[in-house]
Amino acid sequence: MILLLDIGNTHTHLGLANERRVVKHADIPTALWPQAKAAEPVRRFAGRAKLDGVAACSVVPRVTPLARRAVLRLWPVEWLELTHHTVRGIGMDYPHPETIGPDRLANAVAARHHFGAPCVAVGLGTAATFSVVDSRGNFVGGLIAPGLGLVASSLHEKTALLPKIEVRRILHFIGRNTEESMLAGALHGFRGLVKELICGLQRELNHPRLPVVATGGDAHLITSDLPEITTVEPTLTLEGLRLTWLKRQTVS
Repeated sequence: MILLLDIGNTHTHLGLANERRVVKHADIPTALWPQAKAAEPVRRFAGRAKLDGVAACSVVPRVTPLARRAVLRLWPVEWLELTHHTVRGIGMDYPHPETIGPDRLANAVAARHHFGAPCVAVGLGTAATFSVVDSRGNFVGGLIAPGLGLVASSLHEKTALLPKIEVRRILHFIGRNTEESMLAGALHGFRGLVKELICGLQRELNHPRLPVVATGGDAHLITSDLPEITTVEPTLTLEGLRLTWLKRQTVS
């Protein structure tokens, strides 16, 4: 079994995988790593699984060595960190690959493997990231926009009278009070942003049936009634890590 760690700004997504699939996943707060409190929930998550190694990606550089030390104290096994140097399964056609978020690379690897090329992997979390793999199977770039939570919270933080809201599904467009108006504007407006960006990618890649795979905490909330989204894969990033692990023999 392989332990998978996707270390994000808010949550660390944990996974257990075998050679065929991700068999288990859960989240813990990323803030637990600097507090030296993450080892125990990670140990409980893994349970009695016999680990052969760890595959990780992180968008929080200061946390990465903390996670590595904590995990390898529990299991002295091989550690593989996904970077532009270690990524396999996609090519690279990008001016400064060292600046690409490793979670975006993992998403692109999994989308390319399961849906072919060209394809787009959309991460809908704190940020909305669109990672593009072209027809040659190369990562060529994409788009980054504020995520739904940031869109909603900025209304409260940048105004004197608008309240803090918790984002949830709302079907109608006309809000009957301030909270409903904010929810409708944030949710439907953000959904429109996602739709327009995908349509732009379809035009630029000249591929109207472009496979688009969404993942992230807001994916199910955003992608309903969006036919431009091919599928939602909650474990897409973890699957990219799993595939990277399987190809690690070719990593120099």
